[in-house]
Amino acid sequence: MRFARITLFLLLSLPIVSFPLGAQPTDTSKVVSTSPLFTRDDAFIAAGFAVATVALFPADRYFARRLQDSTTQSNRFLRHQATNVRLVTESSLLIGGGLYAIGRLAGNDRMADLGLHGTESVAIGLGVVSVFKGIAGRARPLVDVKNPRDFKFGRGFKEENFRSFPSGHTVMAFSAAAAVTAETARWWPKSRYYVGTAMYGGAALTGVSRMFNNKHWASDVAVGALIGTFAGRKVVRYHHSHPGNKIDKWLLKGSVIPDGHGGSSLALTIFP
Repeated sequence: MRFARITLFLLLSLPIVSFPLGAQPTDTSKVVSTSPLFTRDDAFIAAGFAVATVALFPADRYFARRLQDSTTQSNRFLRHQATNVRLVTESSLLIGGGLYAIGRLAGNDRMADLGLHGTESVAIGLGVVSVFKGIAGRARPLVDVKNPRDFKFGRGFKEENFRSFPSGHTVMAFSAAAAVTAETARWWPKSRYYVGTAMYGGAALTGVSRMFNNKHWASDVAVGALIGTFAGRKVVRYHHSHPGNKIDKWLLKGSVIPDGHGGSSLALTIFP
């Protein structure tokens, strides 16, 4: 069990220490990257998550039972914080959409860019994880905390309690964390140390909160972190290596113009 604890800690810390993006030009809209979308570093990250997930499978029942211990569950502070973390995570699409809208209205291209790409990362991550959940059909620990190996092909498409693998909330949290860290590192390269620590730390808390609420096993969180991390990193990498892509042309081009009545309105370029 000591090995399992160390594995879980390293897993949740991995994205923080493994994403050196290097110095990036301030105005990325004028630079076309020739680097591939997937790199050797991505393979190492995926392998690390895979090893950690396999290592955590035998410890799924241990973590679930420890977190559902009456003493742990009776802690009011932990219950409240688990709820708060969950609510913030569930608001990630609204937060991203809000940043995008404010950025467009205020003419702040960086804020709009961050909001759009963060929201897109979360949406893609959720789409991928929904398919995985349905196919795997894994029972949540609340069904039987002693049986983490309860999988059944396709069952997740029919019943909510059999949509445990992977953790959707963890995917949302890590998608947002990866996108925000990658975007801000392009503007201020050294920011990845403190922005990444804060964002991935919060994402890790989301995974733990889902385990505390008896909704997911530790290995669900591990795979969710992997999917979310890749969703955020790849969305940002793609958009900034393909500045002429249609999504950015449609949604990041436009201006706030006078409406002729003393006010103003947002004009978006719908067609490239």
